[in-house]
Amino acid sequence: MKSSKREKTPKNPTEKTNEDRLVILGSKGGPAIRPGGPSPTSCLLEIAGRTCVIDCGLGVTRGLVEAGVTLKDLDLIFITHMHSDHMLELGPLLHTAWTTGFQTKVTVFGPEDLKDYWDGFLASMRYDIDLRIEDEGRLDLRDLVDIRVIEAGRVIEDGALDLTGGDLRVSALRVDHPPVVDCFALRFEVEDENGNWSVVFGADTAFFPPLAEFSSGADILVHEAMLEHGVDRIVEITGYGERLRQHLMASHTLAPKAAEIAALAKTQHLVLNHLIPADLPGFEEQDWLDACAPQFKGKTTVGFDGLTISRERS
Repeated sequence: MKSSKREKTPKNPTEKTNEDRLVILGSKGGPAIRPGGPSPTSCLLEIAGRTCVIDCGLGVTRGLVEAGVTLKDLDLIFITHMHSDHMLELGPLLHTAWTTGFQTKVTVFGPEDLKDYWDGFLASMRYDIDLRIEDEGRLDLRDLVDIRVIEAGRVIEDGALDLTGGDLRVSALRVDHPPVVDCFALRFEVEDENGNWSVVFGADTAFFPPLAEFSSGADILVHEAMLEHGVDRIVEITGYGERLRQHLMASHTLAPKAAEIAALAKTQHLVLNHLIPADLPGFEEQDWLDACAPQFKGKTTVGFDGLTISRERS
C-alpha cells in the first residue's frame, strides 16, 4: 500500500476551481467537537459541472466557503441518514446561502424523516424568514428548497429527476447501520470527454459486503473507519461504558474491514473518513495506514478537514 500524502487545499482556498474534485469538509465521526479538532461529517464533490454536498454535519457552511464555493450557487445536497453529525447544519447552511442571495431551487435528497427536520427548521425560523422577505425583498426560502426522498436501490439520474446537466448519474444503496434503517451509500459517476470518473460514499455502516459490489471499480471509495484501540479510549473518556462500545462495534467499520471492502471492490483509491477516533492524542496517520495495509494494496489516504483530491485527467 502506498503511503498517504496529505493533499492540501489551494493556497487561496476562496478561489474556486473548475475541475472535478472531492473535498473532505468534515472528517470526524460523531457529533462532539474539541478545541482545534476536526468537524463532523460533510463532503463536497464537484462533478459533471454540479456542486454536490454530501452530508451536513456541524461546520459544513464554513467548510464550503473555505473550499471556494459560493453559497448562493448551492446545487445538490445529499443526506445519507438522520444522525445529527450528518445533518445538523443542513438548515443553517440553506438559510445562510439564502441570505447570500440564492434565487434558484436547491434539491436535497435524503431519508423520509428529512421532511420533518426541514419543516421544523422552517417553523423555528419563521420570524426571521418572514421579516427578511418583507424588509429586504427576498424570495421565500420555503419555495427554494426541494426535498426528495432517497429510495433503496433507486438509480438517481438527472433526466429522471428533471435536473439539468444529464452527464451525472447517482445511485443509492441501503447499508447496515443499526439501529438506523434508512442509511444510504451513494455512487456518483460521470462519463465525458475525459473518460469515466466515479466516487462512492459508503455512509455510516458496519462491515457490509454488498457495498463492495456497489463500489466495484470506483476511482475513489470514501469509507468510514475505526481503530479498535481508539474505541477503547473513547469509551473510557465518555464514561458511557459497554453500551457505547456495543453500538460502535455493531454499527461501524474497523479500518481493516474498510480496507477489505476496498480490495473486494477493486477501487483505485480508499479515503478513510468519519474517523473514530479523529482527534485524540496518540493516534497518528500511520496507525490507520498500518491497519489497512494487509488487506488493501492500492492507495489509501487518511481523511482530514480540507483534504482535496482532484480528478486525474487522461
